[in-house]
Order: sequence, then C-alpha cells, then structure tokens
Amino acid sequence: MLKMIEPDYIFESSWEVCNKAGGIYTVLSTKALTLQKQFGNRLLFIGPDFGAPNPDFEEDRKLFSGWRKSAERDEVLRVRTGRWAIHGNPLVVLVDFKPFFPDRDKLYYSIWETFGVDSSRAYGDYDDSCLFAYAAAKVIRHFYQYHHLEDKNVVAHFHEWTTGMGALYLRKHLPAVATVFTAHASVTGRSIAGNGKPLYGYMDGYNGDQMAFELHVESKHSLEKQTARHADCFTTVSEITATECRQLLEKAPDVVMPNGFEPDFVPASGELYAAKRRQARSALLRVAGKLSGCAIRPEAFLVSISGRYEYRNKGIDVFIDVMNTLRRSDAWDGEIVAFVMVPAGVYAPRADLRKALDDDIETTEPMQAPFLTHWLQRMDEDRVTDFIRHAGFTNAASEKVKIIFVPCYVDGRDGIFDKTYYDLLIGMDCTVFPSYYEPWGYTPMESIAFGIPTVTTDLAGFGLWAKTVVQEGCDIDGGVAVMHRTDDNYSELVNGIAARLCAVMRKSKAERDAIAQNCLNLAAKAEWSHFITFYREAYAIALKRAKDRIQKELY
Repeated sequence: MLKMIEPDYIFESSWEVCNKAGGIYTVLSTKALTLQKQFGNRLLFIGPDFGAPNPDFEEDRKLFSGWRKSAERDEVLRVRTGRWAIHGNPLVVLVDFKPFFPDRDKLYYSIWETFGVDSSRAYGDYDDSCLFAYAAAKVIRHFYQYHHLEDKNVVAHFHEWTTGMGALYLRKHLPAVATVFTAHASVTGRSIAGNGKPLYGYMDGYNGDQMAFELHVESKHSLEKQTARHADCFTTVSEITATECRQLLEKAPDVVMPNGFEPDFVPASGELYAAKRRQARSALLRVAGKLSGCAIRPEAFLVSISGRYEYRNKGIDVFIDVMNTLRRSDAWDGEIVAFVMVPAGVYAPRADLRKALDDDIETTEPMQAPFLTHWLQRMDEDRVTDFIRHAGFTNAASEKVKIIFVPCYVDGRDGIFDKTYYDLLIGMDCTVFPSYYEPWGYTPMESIAFGIPTVTTDLAGFGLWAKTVVQEGCDIDGGVAVMHRTDDNYSELVNGIAARLCAVMRKSKAERDAIAQNCLNLAAKAEWSHFITFYREAYAIALKRAKDRIQKELY
C-alpha cells in the first residue's frame, strides 16, 4: 500500500491560471479553495503575464519582494506577485515569457537531446506555450533555491501539453522536485475527433505517432508523449481519456483524477434561488421575444447548450438537430426556446436589439437574423448560423421552437444580457451536452449543481462517472440522462434526446422538484472534498518516485 507522503509545497502551472480560456480554468479555480484550506501559502499558482489589466489578478508587490528582485536580477525573470481573485484567493505568480524567445532554439535542442521531443514541425501556439512553460519552470527553480527548500517535499504540477516543456526542464535541471503531469485530453485524440474521423470505433487501430503526423500535430504530440513518460506521476481526468492515452501516447496514467467543483457559486437560500431564477428567465425570454417579434409565454420550456465552439466534439450539431426534430414533431405542442451559448468570433452586440431592450420597443415581427444576439465577424463562414438557416428555423410567432445563438462569453459584460453564465443557467429547465469528445465535462456538472436536469453522453468523462453513481438507471428522473453515443448512431441519439426532453416537459411541478433534488444529491457527490483524495495520491506517487530517483543517483 502506498505511503501517503504529503507535499510541503505545491507549485501548479497552467496556461489558464488567471486566464479564462477553457475548462482547465474551471478545474483550477474551483479546486483552489480545497487545496488552500490544507496548504495555505504553500500553494503557489503560476500563469502567463500578458501585461494588460487582469480582473482575475490582484497584484501585491509586497509578496515575495526580495525573491522577485533576485529573480529578475539573476534569471531575467519578470514576474508579478499577488492573489487569484477566486474563492480562497491563492497566491499567484504571473510571469512574462516573451523575454525568453531568444532561448527558444537552445531550449528545444536541449529537450530533444535529453528526452527526444521533436519541435522541428512546430507552428501556431507551440512557441508561446513552450516558452511560458520554460519561464514557469525557471520561476519554480529559482524560488526553490532562493528559499532553500532542499529539505522539503516539493511538487510541481503541470497541466496539459502547453506546460510539458516546464515539467521536462525541471526533470533535467531540478530533479529533486517531484513532477505531476495531467493530460486533460490528448492532442492527437482531440485532432482525430475534430477532423471528423471515427475515434472510438477504431481506437485500437490508431497509432498515435502516425496520426499526429497525418493531422500535423507532431510537435505537440511528441511533447505530450514524452512528458507523460518522464513525469514522476502521469494523470488524466477520466477513464475514457485514460483509454485514449494508453493507445495514442502508449502510456497509461498512474492516477485518474476526476474533476470536482465547489458549491459556493450556487445560491443557497430558497428565496434567493427563486429570485435569481425569475430574473434569469425574464432576461432570456425578453431577448428571445425581441428577436422573434412576439411575446413568449412565461411558462415556455427553456433549454440550452454551452461550452467551447467545437461543433462536432461538443455536440452542437446534435443539439440543433434535436431542436429541429421537436419543431417538426407532434409529440409536444408547448413553446420551447433553445439557447446555444457558445463563444464565437463576435464583431459587436446587435445595436438594433440593444435599442429594443433599452427603450422597450415592441417588435411585431422577427428581426433580421432573428436567432442571433451579436453580429459575427465572419457571418458567412459560421457553422452554427449556417445549420440553423439550413434547418429552416424562422423564430416566427407560429413556430413552437425558437432557437437563439449567443456567440459570446457570458461574463456580465456582453452588451445584451449583461449577466454571467451562472446567472442565466439558473433560469433553464434543462440542459443538453451531447458530446462526442469530452474528457470530463464541467457544463453538465454545473447544471445539476443548480438543480437543473441535464442530458449528456457516455463519451464524456462526467457521463461515465454519473453512470456509476446515479440510482435511477441514469435517466432524466435521476437528474442526468446519459445517452449511449457511438460513431454510427447519430439519428438514434437525436431522437433519444428529443424523447428525454419531452419527458421532462410533461412532468408536473412536484415531479420536476423531485428531479431537481436528485440533481443536487448527485452534485454533492462530485464536490472537491471527495475528489481531492486522488490528487493526494498523485502527489504521493510523484514524491516517492522523485526520492527513489535521487537515492539511486546518490548510490
């Protein structure tokens, strides 16, 4: 049995520290409070410094002032110290990686020579990511030496391929520090799925190196593969991604660490929850009504999908098809408003819609592009709007299903709703996340945390986890309907989701209240207080291997 060696210090590095770009931000920002309670100021996050004002970052120049001056003098490390403006307010170092571009070729050669990482075919975001990771590793190394942590148990945790160069740099230049590397997805697996190739039905036949070459992600794949191999502990976030890594990276994870959440963002009191739900529904219905040129009944069924704009991977195509199926079906004659909340290339909030909202102008017919809240930079190339038009949605008063595309970050400053995502999510009656490629899936987890039933698939890590704990057969009555999805059952999936939504719509208020309670019961099982034990296991594995390695080198 593994002896649970506890770290004295944890350095956690990610491109998404104080930089909201995707799901890893949610992992780190929600997990921080649980770790902070145990480690306090011995937990230090490291993120990229882009120079611009950052609402997530509260600078404090008094923190580590002596070390900061020494780091700039000795290593040309330009860093800012402060707190991450999230629950727990953990310590953060933001590092400017741009001064290290002259070191790029030397760094790449060194990592190639030692670990065999091939950076020769790199392009796009590879350089920025690797140089940030290099700068983060130098921050850890200098902090370690400046504060004389040689007699401490120190863990450096790196997330995603974007920080792999940092893990390898420490392995070479500071081997006493135990490294943990988490792949939240695999580069090649995401590319296979994103390019429309069958990932799951042909998984056993794929060679990761060959597919990386074919899909032009060789350098990212090479870095990810070697980091997984040489980190003291390699982890991933779900069993489905573990299978992917075994095949494509030829390395099984040491620990599967499910993603949890903190419940403190959910309104606690019944009165506050009810008030926020009313406000959300009012805002959603008002925008939909102005766009469609008709009043929408307060009891209309509101359903949504959200997340990154990965059209096939996130199942956005399935969602629109489900709504089109309901639009043409006789199975339900009530009013439905569907929201696609997926950030795209926004040009600006619609001025006509903004004026109608500000001046409370009554619209009596659908606006131009009545399914769009913001104008897009490339309207003629957008897959969501193209599919909505192709399906024949008009959002006219006579249509029982109306669909609204909200193509922006719903952060309270979007210019139309001016509410956060959570302040709109609370107004939904159901959510749908029919993912094809989803290593975990925070969006359905957030949905049930608000007591809102959700539909997901067994190709999502969260969906697989839910199947192990839901007592009601993993259907909508239990709060989460987990649909079986394959490479070949698209039509069956669309019809199955439509049937689940109809089932929810037919429920009485008492039955919906019971489902909401089931949602909350399930969400309570996914809190970080339960899942953090997997992190402790990963830290212990990494520390033991680092100690064994150093001991072996000494003798």
